Amino acid sequence: MSYEQLKLENQLCFPLYAVSHLITRRYQPYLEKLGITYPQYLVLLVLWENNGLSVNEISKKLMLNTNTVTPLLKRMEKTGLINRSRSEKDERKVMIDLTHDGRNMREEAVKIPGKLAKGFIPDAISMDDVRYLKGILDRIITHLSQEQRISPGDPTSSGSDNK
Repeated sequence: MSYEQLKLENQLCFPLYAVSHLITRRYQPYLEKLGITYPQYLVLLVLWENNGLSVNEISKKLMLNTNTVTPLLKRMEKTGLINRSRSEKDERKVMIDLTHDGRNMREEAVKIPGKLAKGFIPDAISMDDVRYLKGILDRIITHLSQEQRISPGDPTSSGSDNK
């Protein structure tokens, strides 16, 4: 029996994991200046786009479980970036709103993508290559998330809204 399919070099998941890890590491110095972590940055990106979302909505946008997002949001509330409150329409929902500090952080964060883009080696990968790769990754994400939603009995399925 051949085990070629089990070699690290033949895995799609490993280069995706490695690139994600390396890019996230590139964010670190910029995010440290803001006093936030990469997951907190992702939450802020979601809220800068649409403030006043529920924990469930944020979790879905970030493709994370609510039990992962909730402690993150509690830490962000302690640092004064967000406010958490019960929905007036449905008290089971926890709503998340940016504070003044959270909104203002956007002005400094807007510079981060440009600084990161300059970090790519122009001879190795162009911005056109980056856009093309992002398009492919977006299609993979769309396919895998749709596939996950229709898988019956899958414990990771996102069919339930009661998280």
